[in-house]
Amino acid sequence: MSVLSWILLATFLMSLFSLVGVLTISLSDKLLKKILLGLVGLSAGTLLGGAFLHLIPEALHEFEEGLGVDNMFLMVLVGFVVFFILEKLLWRHCHEKDCKIHTFAYINLFGDGIHNFIDGLIIAASFLTSVELGIIATIAVSVHEIPQEIGDFGVLVYGGLAKKKALLFNFISALTALLGGVLGYFLIPEMGEFQHYILPIAAGGFIYIAASDLVPELHKEHRKWRTIMAFITFLLGIFLMWLVKFMSHGGMH
Repeated sequence: MSVLSWILLATFLMSLFSLVGVLTISLSDKLLKKILLGLVGLSAGTLLGGAFLHLIPEALHEFEEGLGVDNMFLMVLVGFVVFFILEKLLWRHCHEKDCKIHTFAYINLFGDGIHNFIDGLIIAASFLTSVELGIIATIAVSVHEIPQEIGDFGVLVYGGLAKKKALLFNFISALTALLGGVLGYFLIPEMGEFQHYILPIAAGGFIYIAASDLVPELHKEHRKWRTIMAFITFLLGIFLMWLVKFMSHGGMH
């Protein structure tokens, strides 16, 4: 398969996760909350594992060859800050009852579209580095998409959209990942040295999402067994990222 084919396949499959909301229609709120907590833990683990075990080591290897290790860590920090700003401007969804319902539903779609477009760019940059890294980035992003898309679907339905319409709009928004992947494939190689900065910036974004959005959600659960299960799925996410690294490098980087 060509690199472009990998990017198209990965971003399209990731877009399909936007349809996961249909699986929640028949579930009770209590059961959904149990499932979501475990998925949030798994998502946080895969994002952190993807950042620290794959993206940063790969970027470090590239920066050691001329761009400077200090600059690599600076870019990780820049990524953290950029994602913080983006979330403040676009992604922070309103769940309070005094929101203007239809307004925040469509703002949610727009913000999620931007988010998915950036995910597509990250996946493209990863595949352009290596197929293995592209698969890792796709797994990390996709696992994160599951709880996020369930939440987004809930926001749209709460915002007054019919369930079928909410699924359709959410899927259209998710397809911006495909656009990001294609544009990334053609534009990133033309960026010269700047293309090397995308991986550490993406790593900073992964760390930000896990640390500021997902881990705090785990802290909200105070029941012992649910907390233990969430922690187990969190460790499972990290373990899965390590396992992929171990299997592909024979335990050595």
